Amino acid sequence: MENHLKGQTSPYLLQHLHNPVDWYPWCPEAFEKAKKEDKPIFLSIGYSTCHWCHVMARESFEDGQIASILNRYFVSIKVDREERPDIDSIYLSVCQAFTGSGGWPATIFMTPGQKPFFAGTYFPKTSRFGQPGFLELLLAIREKWGTDRESLIQSSRHILALLKNSPSLPDSTPEEELLHAAVSFFEYTYDKDHGGFGDAPKFPTPHNLLFLMTCYEKGKEEKILEMVEHTLVQMYRGGLFDHIGGGFCRYSTDRYFLVPHFEKMLYDNALLIMAYAKAYQLTGRRLYLTVAKRTASYVLEEMPSGEGGFYSAQDADSDGTEGKYYVFEPDEILSVLGEEKGEAFNRCYDITTKGNFFGKNIPNLLKNKGEVPDFSDAFPVLADYRKKRCQLHLDDKILTSWNSLMIAALCWLYRVSREEIYLETAEKSQKFLTENLWKDDLLFASFCKGHTGEPGFLTDHSFQIFALLCLYEATFKSAYLEMAVKLCRKTLSNFFDETQGGFYLYGKEHEQLILRPKETYDGALPSGNSFMFYNLVKLSFLTDITEESPFASALTKQLRFMQSQASQYPAGACLFLTALSDYLRPPEKTVIVSGKDSIDKNLPCRFPLSASLRLLERPSSQYPLKNGKTTFYRCTGHTCLPPATEEELKFPAVSFKG
Repeated sequence: MENHLKGQTSPYLLQHLHNPVDWYPWCPEAFEKAKKEDKPIFLSIGYSTCHWCHVMARESFEDGQIASILNRYFVSIKVDREERPDIDSIYLSVCQAFTGSGGWPATIFMTPGQKPFFAGTYFPKTSRFGQPGFLELLLAIREKWGTDRESLIQSSRHILALLKNSPSLPDSTPEEELLHAAVSFFEYTYDKDHGGFGDAPKFPTPHNLLFLMTCYEKGKEEKILEMVEHTLVQMYRGGLFDHIGGGFCRYSTDRYFLVPHFEKMLYDNALLIMAYAKAYQLTGRRLYLTVAKRTASYVLEEMPSGEGGFYSAQDADSDGTEGKYYVFEPDEILSVLGEEKGEAFNRCYDITTKGNFFGKNIPNLLKNKGEVPDFSDAFPVLADYRKKRCQLHLDDKILTSWNSLMIAALCWLYRVSREEIYLETAEKSQKFLTENLWKDDLLFASFCKGHTGEPGFLTDHSFQIFALLCLYEATFKSAYLEMAVKLCRKTLSNFFDETQGGFYLYGKEHEQLILRPKETYDGALPSGNSFMFYNLVKLSFLTDITEESPFASALTKQLRFMQSQASQYPAGACLFLTALSDYLRPPEKTVIVSGKDSIDKNLPCRFPLSASLRLLERPSSQYPLKNGKTTFYRCTGHTCLPPATEEELKFPAVSFKG
């Protein structure tokens, strides 16, 4: 049996193609059917590598009894949150308003006019442990829809009124106070014993670490760097990092970084590459470069589309069991590596007969206080063994926003490692996006099985601008800067609120939904609004922005908007605060004027990642050549140094550590 999901390309929707539930994608036909037949809509939102989405699918959506009720009394709609972040954002806020929390699968009931009247997340099929069952919930809503519909409508009106009429924002906290408040929050929540911040679950949130590193870079407070380094080391030493195959899992379910939620996301690994690359450049500690490179190797081996793009995620489950792919028993290691090397590996990575995860073992270094032997020759053998043992589901969507983050991460890794494979891969990936996801000056959000998805959302535009700026500073190819400027202008015209400031989640050409939110919270990913402020600050360094420029006006308005938003919870807007720090105390800015002498193609690798770099192909009255040679105009903070030729440049020496 097939339902109305036939013809879709989303891996998540296709997972439900053969459910007995008569699913529709989000489309006019579904709402027309609900209106014509006077039925409520059941909206289910998730993504293809979501563990609890799989559980609810097995328990309820593959169940004939549940399907019969849904098909008779409801119109059922499936949405992939990664393809439609606009729908996901709106109805997740509804879920949070109803329950105080949110997550996936998101379970929403609403009128044919898209007005929600009940929301939750995962429900078991039948009631257990005090949790209502999905079966009972369906029957209750069916009864209420028939006998007391007005109470459901009233509930919908109340929730929408709350979301539309949010309380007025507080007065903005002074800019410097925002920075200090965020640092103080991280100092207060820092786990001195195990690294990270707060209690379990612990998410990597690399953009928070990047903010702290920016603060250290400018203030040299050792306690800030200590928090960052301890966290980076513990995340690597624990089971959050895949010691055999490289790359990081989604988050740690405990405070020790031992037991992860085993799915691997492209965006997590991109941001973590950036964090470890930055830490390597700041400290010279080779461990951080090794982790960044092993993470990149995982992405380049497991996630490439073959055409230049990167796929989205790998599942946590194998054969219906979470983590099965990643765990080992001691005898398995011995059989693959041989007794001598196998025993050494087991001792090093805490693989015992008792186990550390339901009787089996997640390889980790948390108990290993000595020197770690070199097992680089063993990792590929074990990786090959586990691939043959069982398989991971791969979400083969190519998302513009996540690919943009990976492009930026590879540019950063190239600049700290000087290994050109990373830059070549970043440029190949950008070429793929340009050829497949830019059409007639319109940026699209996703590409799967030869088809583009929706027009790009704010995250797609803001992350892509960021990637283009990183490519420009890594290559000095003017086309990247020109594309970034062009896309920024389009983003301003299509998403920006000229009156109040802030960028809407979706643009003027998108389907207009019941709400048009402006997301500002930096969760697992930095928000589009934080990234746009970052981009505007960076563009103010790289281009000649005058006070009359639309970029200058937008920068001022976006600063005021984000300042008000961040005043409520500064630590929830760390990418904005990183850009704010650069806005208040500009990092190094270098203008390079090309002379007759050739420029070293690795020149960007000699500058800090925080620096803003611009190449001028010819001299001007403002930037003349010195002695006819390539000339460098360097400014730090609000102080500029005398122009210098390359042989006169003085770069800080980096001392490398183990």
